[in-house]
Amino acid sequence: MAIAVCMGATMMCSFGVAPSTLVVLPVGRVITKTPSANATDFAPVLNIPPFGACTSMANPTVAAATAAALGVLTPMPCVPVTAAPWLPGSLKVMNGGMPAVDNSCKQLCSWGGVIQVLNPGQTVVIVG
Repeated sequence: MAIAVCMGATMMCSFGVAPSTLVVLPVGRVITKTPSANATDFAPVLNIPPFGACTSMANPTVAAATAAALGVLTPMPCVPVTAAPWLPGSLKVMNGGMPAVDNSCKQLCSWGGVIQVLNPGQTVVIVG
């Protein structure tokens, strides 16, 4: 069962060295305990903060630093470059007029990283 992703959700990039926390502005959104995300919450730094350092050779700063270190991989500060909505987004649930983001959604960084949700920022308790 998919769980809605909210402000404070923990994310990780496949080329990052540390987790990061999703930021969702409380504008026209479904509010659980905190605002929940929709597919358009992908702005670099605003919604998706840096993941510590980047280790992707597709990132020009990493490539330059690695070349200067004679080929030894040299991570550089992460600045996510996300340019498209979260994939796939909920096909059934809308949030603020856009597909909701659930814990199975992924975000792609232009430097080749895949950003995934580690903890959606909320839990569901099923009482039966």
